[in-house]
Amino acid sequence: MTRTDNDKNESVTGGTVGFTPDNNGEDSQIGITTGLLPAWLGFTGTTSQNGVDVSFTISLQTAASDNGYHGDGSSGNNQSSTVLNRQTFLTFGTKDLGTVKIGKDLGIYGSDAILNDMTLLGVGAGGVSNGTSQATTFGGIGTGYQYAAWKGQLAYTTPNMNGFQATIGLMHPQMFNVEQSGNSAYQDRMGYEAKASYSWTGDVAGKVWVSGASYEITGTADNTGANGDEVTISAWDIGTSVTSGNLGLVGYYYDGSGNGITALGLTGLDVQDSNTKFKKRDGDGGYVQATYVIPTGTKLGLAYGVSNLDEASGETATTMVEKQDRWTVAAYHPLTKHLNLVAEYSQIEQEAHNDNKNEYDVMSIGAILFF
Repeated sequence: MTRTDNDKNESVTGGTVGFTPDNNGEDSQIGITTGLLPAWLGFTGTTSQNGVDVSFTISLQTAASDNGYHGDGSSGNNQSSTVLNRQTFLTFGTKDLGTVKIGKDLGIYGSDAILNDMTLLGVGAGGVSNGTSQATTFGGIGTGYQYAAWKGQLAYTTPNMNGFQATIGLMHPQMFNVEQSGNSAYQDRMGYEAKASYSWTGDVAGKVWVSGASYEITGTADNTGANGDEVTISAWDIGTSVTSGNLGLVGYYYDGSGNGITALGLTGLDVQDSNTKFKKRDGDGGYVQATYVIPTGTKLGLAYGVSNLDEASGETATTMVEKQDRWTVAAYHPLTKHLNLVAEYSQIEQEAHNDNKNEYDVMSIGAILFF
């Protein structure tokens, strides 16, 4: 159950979906929704053939959120009940030679950022807006890291070499809504993504990682002056996750060129008139997070995340988002081995380049079950 309260609502475009009052102008809304993780049903099969380890994974995701008149997503402009297909891939390899993955799975760049976000088990940013709810909420996406997304890929992961491991992948060319106007652009080549990490164990255990991505964007007819123009967007990140006893710490930073603020490439480029080509909006940000397990087994957490977006050359004091930040305090209590009760409070602020602001609070309680 999620409650969203609006403190200030001015025009801010291009960022994570914020709070929008309903048709009666209500500044507080409540609903029963899905969190950052949707309901997840996955199938994995593994075996070894001719000395090669092979596996497949197929998963489907549904949402508890629904605003249709009949409760089945069939009424009105409602996509919260859409069944997602985030994983369909196979792998093969050996312990000594590494593993090849072919199919659709979580992207490589930015993946560790979302997987280490404590709000993965809860809600974070997002919730109920304009009387409706999304298929999932946003967690820390756009307020500390960019969405890794689910992408078709051909990836190779090295063997684990005393804690060191690397992955490199060719990613399916995607359509990007790169402009403030929402126009689309396409790729002429595969995307490139890669990651390297080092993990260690002991009284102070942890992991450090770096990753990056590069995509080439081509303007189309609806990009006006950018029709046929080619530009490369890129991004990189670095992060660490450390645990010592009951204490857990995460630190993360990302930076990019034309990468936008929420998903890689989204609102990352601009075309201002018919005589100009693509101009990049660069983005950076990061988050810090601390968790501690108290004697009852409850994990308490505190996190702060911020994402920034520069204006493109020639843009001045627009309503395009300049900064999004989020504070989250949370408690995660294991009622059973598989069932966790969750309580979160998040405060989110968006600020545009013309100083417009959008502020809202999200309070949520719920449960998440793994088995």
